[in-house]
Amino acid sequence: MTSRHEYIDKLKEKLDEWDADIDELEERAQKTKTEIEFELKDQITTLKLKRDIVKLKLSEIMDASEEAWEDIKAGAEEAWADVKDAMEKAKSHF
Repeated sequence: MTSRHEYIDKLKEKLDEWDADIDELEERAQKTKTEIEFELKDQITTLKLKRDIVKLKLSEIMDASEEAWEDIKAGAEEAWADVKDAMEKAKSHF
């Protein structure tokens, strides 16, 4: 079982990776001057929203008691999977 502290560190690390990936996709969008640019910008907007949900879940975990954080973890895992899937889709598509 992962401790709360280890889980928070893992989630923070992944958020940093996703921020870097989003920055890279934004750079690609700025260099692309076709209809793909608009599609890529939509994907980036979606990624940012999903990432923000994970950040919210991280805050909830950080504020939760030792007893309650496991309950919040399930929602964080779902949000995490959502961002991961969207990020993989965006990276492979563009």
